Amino acid sequence: MAHFLFWGFGFWPAGRAIGENVSHSSDRIAELIRPTVTALGVELWGVEHIVQGRHSVLRIFIDKEGDGVTIDDCERVSRQISGIFDVEDPIAGEYNLEVSSPGMDRPLFEREQFARYIGSIVAIRLGSPLTVGELSGRRKFKGEILQVDEDALSIQIDDKEVVLPFSAIDKANLVY
Repeated sequence: MAHFLFWGFGFWPAGRAIGENVSHSSDRIAELIRPTVTALGVELWGVEHIVQGRHSVLRIFIDKEGDGVTIDDCERVSRQISGIFDVEDPIAGEYNLEVSSPGMDRPLFEREQFARYIGSIVAIRLGSPLTVGELSGRRKFKGEILQVDEDALSIQIDDKEVVLPFSAIDKANLVY
């Protein structure tokens, strides 16, 4: 599945990652745009913010059943989101807006997304290294998703089951 991008300019305050406090800002943005994105016939997969010096990138990932996301879907969503941001002005600071499909190596943002892919291989980066257990000191993990519960994710790494709390996850992607 191809990635489609549309660039725009606007404003955004801080970075986004699963375990960071800034995710609250991303969550607010997601909730602000979710009804509009859904009304356009696509699913809001996630919101990611990357700070790059004085500028930043706001990535909006959308998904669609069936034929997948098209460039027309990305264009419609980009226009509508830009219009919402012009009216609501929920963010401050410069940013570039990208709207794309999550692609094959899709990032995972929410507990339900991890649950959807039980049995799949995932690459995970923690915000800080583990401090307990045999894998103490590691930040990066790659393994099969075994179980998802309220607060944590269990993955199989070689012959070990590792439990990672969602609050510690900085970034997660499917691996193909």
